[in-house]
Amino acid sequence: MSDLLVKLYELPSAEPYILKMKELGITIRRPIGPENYAVIRWIDKHFGAGWAGEAENAFFRSPKGMFIAVRDEDSTMLGFGCYDATVKGFFGPTGVDEAERGKGIGSAILMACLQGMKEEGYGYAIIGSAGHVDFYKKICGATVIEGSSPGVYKGMLHT
Repeated sequence: MSDLLVKLYELPSAEPYILKMKELGITIRRPIGPENYAVIRWIDKHFGAGWAGEAENAFFRSPKGMFIAVRDEDSTMLGFGCYDATVKGFFGPTGVDEAERGKGIGSAILMACLQGMKEEGYGYAIIGSAGHVDFYKKICGATVIEGSSPGVYKGMLHT
């Protein structure tokens, strides 16, 4: 899978996505310290050890390079997204609980992360080894970086 490029200086506001989640009783936010193990365990359970390892890197930077989606009613984690987890300037990994997909949670997390990167001074973001290319093109105007596979993931150990 190829990497994608996003022009953060042309990024639309994340606000409509965040407000849509509020209407659904879902909060998109950065996790706090005491949530570390709960968040990492959730990612490991739903998406595996590789993504959990990447996410842990994002958790321990300042500001945290991670946003999570939490159902307000019962504080249930529904999804996550990271940036600067494996390589600086990269978005990902990201995922939403299978039962919660189709509600816009992934879009809101993506836009929150990209907005966070823009606010930290990045001009561009790379979406590493992207699946669902059409989704990223639609939501944030991503374009394919030709010749970028396997990119930074070349030679990576697999668990």
